[in-house]
Amino acid sequence: MKPVVYAGSFDPITNGHVDIIRRAARVFGTVRVVVLSSPHKKPLFSVQERLDLIRKNTADIPGVSVAGYGGLLVDYLAQEGLSVVVRGVRGVADAEEEASYAYANRLLAPFVEFVWLPADPKFCFVSSSAVRESFSYGREIPGYVSEETARALRVKFPAKNLPSCSKDPEKN
Repeated sequence: MKPVVYAGSFDPITNGHVDIIRRAARVFGTVRVVVLSSPHKKPLFSVQERLDLIRKNTADIPGVSVAGYGGLLVDYLAQEGLSVVVRGVRGVADAEEEASYAYANRLLAPFVEFVWLPADPKFCFVSSSAVRESFSYGREIPGYVSEETARALRVKFPAKNLPSCSKDPEKN
């Protein structure tokens, strides 16, 4: 069976991403995680760093392979002879965005099929952008990323001396 593709920027990979990869591997047998590099985005991690983090985070999941690609997802799928894309959906807003994304890609490549997996409720509010922002302020959100990813983020964002949040804002 050909692998399904789970594509994204994964900047960085979160526990929500890993959950979708694990579940997709269980359903489809093989999953190729594809890091798409978009020239208009300014990623925190290089493509190679993201590939390495994904490999570390998915090492215990059978059937997972990792690749990077610098063009359109549909071109990658055509080049590799693949046609099924798995996407994680956290809620209604994601569903609307993913429907638009799937429709545009189907116009470019009618052979592509999209399968949506609903996020586990404990990961519905996990996003790479929230992770990057919290780490940029020296704060970590427990459960959002693995220890491997947290270590890589700590290198990108060395600890800061932040003002105490323990004061009552009503009394200031």
